[in-house]
This record gives sequence, C-alpha cells and structure tokens, in this order.
Amino acid sequence: MSFDVKRIVTDRTADGKSVFANEGPAPADTVLGLEIHNIWGTGDGGPSVGAGNNSATVPFPFFPGPGGTRFIVVRFPPESAAAADGDPEAAVADAEQKQPGLVGVFEPDTPGMHTTDSIDYGICVDGELFLELDDGAELHVTPGTCVVQRGTRHAWHNRGDRPCTMIYVLVGAERTAG
Repeated sequence: MSFDVKRIVTDRTADGKSVFANEGPAPADTVLGLEIHNIWGTGDGGPSVGAGNNSATVPFPFFPGPGGTRFIVVRFPPESAAAADGDPEAAVADAEQKQPGLVGVFEPDTPGMHTTDSIDYGICVDGELFLELDDGAELHVTPGTCVVQRGTRHAWHNRGDRPCTMIYVLVGAERTAG
C-alpha cells in the first residue's frame, strides 16, 4: 500500500478567514537508509493559534523540547537492504546536516537503540516492524498498530522484505528522576 506523502496546512488571515496556506508533497530526506518526511513542528513551550499570526513550522531539532511537537512520516527499509558499504562517519554527518538532532540520541555501541525525552504516538500504516525494548523484549508492529512510546529505551527493526511506513507525533517532555 505504498503512497505518496502529501501535506495540507491551513491558516487564518488577519481578518479571521480560514485559508489553505500550503498544499503539496511533504518535504523528505533520506538519511541512514530512512526516508523521513517532516510534516510539521511547533516550538517548545506549547503552540498557539490565531488570526494572521500563526507560526511557521519548526521541524528541528528533530526531537522537540518540552511542549514542542513534531509530526513526521518515516519509512524504514528492510534490514536486509541496509548498505554495508560507505563511510559511516560521512553517513552520520549527512544525517545530522539533513535532520539536525536525530543521530545524537542513538547509542554508538548498540545500533538502533535510543532514548528520547518525548512522548511519541506512532501508527503503522504499511509493512511491519519489531519494537525492541532495552531488556530484549520485542513486539510485532503491523498495519493498524498504535504505539505510545513514553521516553523508553528502544529500537525499531524491519525484518521484512519491504519498507515499513510509520506515522509519528512527537511531544517534547521533561524527564524526571526516578
């Protein structure tokens, strides 16, 4: 069920009329084998809406700070398709240049494993993944599966033979001790 990712953004004019502010393909980057579409983001501290003064998108850093949000679509390639060739340092530098703040959360000694200070709402719309937690426990994620990721250490694995498309809304949170 592969599909093209399209973005429609609405706004309000200074006199309060609702309008379509943007319509078209969603911006995309391919980094570390992932296809990432940055649909929209809001600044830290919480968004606001109004007439004629709505903020532009804030897509970076990739993971929002407390009160910020990100709306993204990610296509995970099959792990069997991962490129073993090339310069890993160059790939990381490319990812950081295209998607600032993405690679810094990943653990260098445990590929794919990462922890973020965010509540992430994810829904699988195509393909399949395995969600792994830090103790090695895994669950199979298939179309229609909704995941609520609450700042836990985890990794995503596509062990299938085709890409998996996930849609996420990330909400920046404060990590508390304990």
